Amino acid sequence: MSSGGSTARLDHYALPDHLRVGLYVYIDLPWFRHPFTRNSFKISSEEQIRELRALSVPRFRYDPQRSEGTPTEGAATVAPESAAPMDAGTPAATHAQELPAAATDPRVLQLREYRKAAARTERCFVKAVGIMRRLDKHLLSRPRQTLEEMGELVEQMVTAFLERQEVTLQVMGENCGGEEAYHHSLNVSILCMMLVKGLELNSVQAGLLATGALLHDIGLSEIPDRVLKKSPEEQTKPERELRGRHIEYGSRIGRRLDLAPEVLAIIEQHHELADGTGYPQGLTLEQIAPLARVVALVNFYDTLCNPVDFSQAMTPHEALSFIFARRQSQFDASVLQLLIHSLGVYPPGSIVRLSDESIAMVVSVNPHKLLRPWVLVYDAGVPREEAAMLNLEMEDELSIGQSIRPVLLPASVYAYLSPRKRITYFFDSGPPDARGRE
Repeated sequence: MSSGGSTARLDHYALPDHLRVGLYVYIDLPWFRHPFTRNSFKISSEEQIRELRALSVPRFRYDPQRSEGTPTEGAATVAPESAAPMDAGTPAATHAQELPAAATDPRVLQLREYRKAAARTERCFVKAVGIMRRLDKHLLSRPRQTLEEMGELVEQMVTAFLERQEVTLQVMGENCGGEEAYHHSLNVSILCMMLVKGLELNSVQAGLLATGALLHDIGLSEIPDRVLKKSPEEQTKPERELRGRHIEYGSRIGRRLDLAPEVLAIIEQHHELADGTGYPQGLTLEQIAPLARVVALVNFYDTLCNPVDFSQAMTPHEALSFIFARRQSQFDASVLQLLIHSLGVYPPGSIVRLSDESIAMVVSVNPHKLLRPWVLVYDAGVPREEAAMLNLEMEDELSIGQSIRPVLLPASVYAYLSPRKRITYFFDSGPPDARGRE
């Protein structure tokens, strides 16, 4: 599987009878039409050779630069233009279409369920974004109707996160509403909801947390766009002071709307820090309302991942590491530990290098094994729509080696994985499970 850095021409072929251990081969079939985890790998056993030959593929591409040795004999070098892909009439393609194992292969079934869940999550996400847009536009002109609609979204989130046995966080793809679909307050609310069970909140408290998270920045509506769209480094001192007043403006709006005291506390305290260095009042941990402590941490995390200036963005993995290593004293330690546990070491949206040098994007958390999430794997030899989606809990030989900044990816890898510039989350309450858990 290509890591994105190889420039080897894939124009070398070996016949099935001439395969050998150490040869790095490519299978020109959709990954769900064969028994291997990936479409390209280094042959490691005679058993793999027997399985490859059983596919009835007439020849296999191989990469001499990534192989140990060469085929036993009968290798061929073919110009790319003469190596036409198999069409539906070739024996191998026909054989692949008839493979009965695909219908019952656990990987195929699991991926099918995962894609169904992802599609369901995307539909719900688009609806939620619509609610947030109407909230931004009509909160002051039609407050009752707008807050009622927001309340329905809050109720759905509370029900999902408190009453369902398991809820999985997923990163939204680039094709789901485009970059403009990112909404900071929705992101913050979803991430806060991931913590409600661990915080042992009841449904009323969870609803207040969700509402406060969705409304924590309502005061920004009073700040001119020319200030909001500037990165903090470019703002003048008066502009920074004006932006800081969004808390005062938000409190004023919240009181006009007769919001609950707990929601007002979130609006007024979401920039307060446990060590007293926050604003506007410089409160310490004991003085900050419990729900506001949660929003303060999650708000800071999402801002690190999604700053105004995208070039300053941290990966989700970097953001969590930065908070834990350098800002730990500024937040409630128990909430921080819970956030790390809920997001996993490599949160959704992280671009990672796997132990076999493959490049992948983390697409959802595995709540049972935080170091082994679901990943979408880059493979230059496989179309994007057929890309392998792996649950690393099932892949004993694969693990995550490191996190990678998306901006450092080769253009082809970036386009293939399509990570959003803005890391945008939503949730699904019924993810597939590798080991039969409900």
